[in-house]
Amino acid sequence: MVENRPILTVTAHATLILGAALMAAPVWLAFVASTYPGADFVAGRLPLWPGSQFFANYSAVLSEGLSNAGAPPIAGMLINSAIVATLIAVGKIAVSLLSAFAIVYFRFPFRAAAFWIIFLTLMLPVEVRILPTFEVVSQLGLLNTYAGLSIPLIASATATFLFRQFFMTIPDELTEAARIDGSTPLRFLRDILIPLSRTNIAALFVILFIYGWNQYLWPLLVTNDQSYYTIVMGIQRMARAADATPLWHLVMATTMLALLPPVIVVLAMQRLFVKGLVETEK
Repeated sequence: MVENRPILTVTAHATLILGAALMAAPVWLAFVASTYPGADFVAGRLPLWPGSQFFANYSAVLSEGLSNAGAPPIAGMLINSAIVATLIAVGKIAVSLLSAFAIVYFRFPFRAAAFWIIFLTLMLPVEVRILPTFEVVSQLGLLNTYAGLSIPLIASATATFLFRQFFMTIPDELTEAARIDGSTPLRFLRDILIPLSRTNIAALFVILFIYGWNQYLWPLLVTNDQSYYTIVMGIQRMARAADATPLWHLVMATTMLALLPPVIVVLAMQRLFVKGLVETEK
């Protein structure tokens, strides 16, 4: 029998509400700041409710940008970030699926060594190998391209490890049945493994999309053409200009718009995302 204690229930809910309010407060203040003129923000006259400059401020950053900061209109930067984040997420999942599939279901020499070599790359983040990676991208002529922004970030040892661990839980009887039915390896992957992995794929897609969306250092190195700027680069340029020019209200508007795509992805895939983190579906 579950004991019902109203005091503990109220305390737990109050604690959760307080924690949620503390987490949401900075986002709300940023939104409020994005709806007032810049002079109010600099002077510290910032109420707790939105102002009257919502449409003016958001229209300005979407269509005009900040020419004095070298930041173009952010509509294009939002599109660039969405393309790069999607390419990184889809590329990481595709490469990891194939590598984990090969490691688990194919018998080849040094199979275990190949997996551990992949796993050890976790100790070499992009910041460590950034100079040779930049040299390769430059020699291949991939600067200022979507390929240069995404391909060097596609390999993922973490996703390979997660898919390997999941594939190892698939019953051998299922593999034998597919082989008896004449299924080829790629058909087995397409018709059986990928459908069984959909919750894992959804969870990884959300995580990897946000990872790609928040990239700053690598796009900063391989991009000097404004038409390939990402939204994080735009925020940095606008914030740097705001040190001399009080345009923090536009910076806050850009920040709020930059939050929307990751939030939309999380909300759209929330059910599969949670199942992929807490369940093993077979």
